Amino acid sequence: MNGARKPVIVLVRPQLGQNIGKAARAMLNFGLTEMRLVAPRDGWPNPEAGPAASGADIVLEQAAVFDTAEQAVADCNLVFASTVRRRDLVMPVVSPDEMADRIAALPERSAILFGPERSGLETEEVALANAIVTVPINPDFGSLNLAQAVILLAYEWSKRTSLAQPTVKEGEPAASHGELEGLIGHLNGELAAKGYFHPPSRTQATKNTLRTILTKPGWSSREMKAIRGIIRTLVGPARTRGKT
Repeated sequence: MNGARKPVIVLVRPQLGQNIGKAARAMLNFGLTEMRLVAPRDGWPNPEAGPAASGADIVLEQAAVFDTAEQAVADCNLVFASTVRRRDLVMPVVSPDEMADRIAALPERSAILFGPERSGLETEEVALANAIVTVPINPDFGSLNLAQAVILLAYEWSKRTSLAQPTVKEGEPAASHGELEGLIGHLNGELAAKGYFHPPSRTQATKNTLRTILTKPGWSSREMKAIRGIIRTLVGPARTRGKT
């Protein structure tokens, strides 16, 4: 990821250390590390933030404190104000995905402002932004806590980055075509020895079906070796185990 394009998360007048910690955890989940605090109610550092961060200590340790929101975004070229409340301001309102697109396209520094838990951003603070970013939400219950708001927008930004999906296998080379052919040949040979291919007129069709099954999963080399080990065990003599 290009570090210059990571948005700064600015928490304006956050009230509880626990919420700051939870916001830090949400940030680090999606690769964001730069937090700025504007006039935190209980001062900074706050002993309640660390446990709530659940290991996101790097975010808390590097957090910078400012007296005003204006100071906190002074070096930013693009600023979004996160709010679900209507304001008496004529300014653009964008969705989270549009916000993320604009941040990803900008080489300069950007920031997202979040207001205090109870009241949200003041009108003057929203006016510092280039646009309001609003999450589609139930109009009859539009209350998001601070960490929830941070995680929603951080996640949307992360989709434009190279963050790996948790389900993606890492460190396991994909099986080569030769390994796959070796497995298919190994299985076909053992099945033929056991008389599996019957009647003979259906042999090729059955082999084609097996090939289709085996080429679907996208095996890794480790998985391929494991399957061949299973085949060898099934066709070989049973192992004897010593008595305990």
